[in-house]
Amino acid sequence: MLTYRIRSSDAGLTCLQYLRLILPAAPQSYLKQLLRKGKVRADGKPVSPDTPLEAESILTLPQSNRLQELAAAAVPMLVDILHEEDLLLVVDKPSGLAVHRSKGHEDDNLLERVRRRSKALGQEFQIAPVHRLDAETSGPVLFGKGHQAISSLGKMFMAGGIEKSYLALVRGDLPDKGRLETPVPAKGTWKDAATSFHVRRRLGAYLLVELLLESGRTHQIRRQMADRGLPLVGDRRYGGLAVCGFQRLFLHCNRLSFRNPFSGEQIAVESALPPPLSELLDTLG
Repeated sequence: MLTYRIRSSDAGLTCLQYLRLILPAAPQSYLKQLLRKGKVRADGKPVSPDTPLEAESILTLPQSNRLQELAAAAVPMLVDILHEEDLLLVVDKPSGLAVHRSKGHEDDNLLERVRRRSKALGQEFQIAPVHRLDAETSGPVLFGKGHQAISSLGKMFMAGGIEKSYLALVRGDLPDKGRLETPVPAKGTWKDAATSFHVRRRLGAYLLVELLLESGRTHQIRRQMADRGLPLVGDRRYGGLAVCGFQRLFLHCNRLSFRNPFSGEQIAVESALPPPLSELLDTLG
């Protein structure tokens, strides 16, 4: 039996929409046939194609060679939705997943997952990210829906209208609050860059630091902290060391805020530390 727990970000999808997400290679006629025959169940009860799914429900499918093959071949398509409106979408990106198609991420990247979700939901508009995060960094990414929305949100980002704060772990010492102003390399030259910070927790020799970007250079936080002699834990590129066997970069975008250019509403989206990061903090202190 194939078993799936419905996440809160997928609640409200119809059963057929959800099946198209988790089994993208399956013909829709085959999925409908399974549903009509009562072989798909939510919390033990047969469901129809149009049945809306509830968070934490358990969806089960029968054991069969065909379903096993379809499930094994499926590229992940589920995404964690933090905020969604008619013209925009904020998705929680996991560590290790690139935002765009790139070397090593040709078939599976955040944009591809979001596009496939839109297709499974029958949405035909163009969708694209307004900004990016490094593949190793986790946290919220803003997408625009449709050409006009993508353009408007992109202009807002270029004008500095999106505020992002990050949580990072370093070994060493810093004052409780401060500002980093060392320049960083960008497009063959050096560019001014500013990042404000405050120490959220002191964990023995380690610090959990919240950093607010005042400019948006590539690798800005990683480079500036390394220049300060405090490379981020797990940042092999800039000299960061592994801690307690923890290998990934400890950098997470925990908050994204902006004024909605379409409604004027101020939007603030928060993203909790992923379990591997929060578990490391528990280990340290």
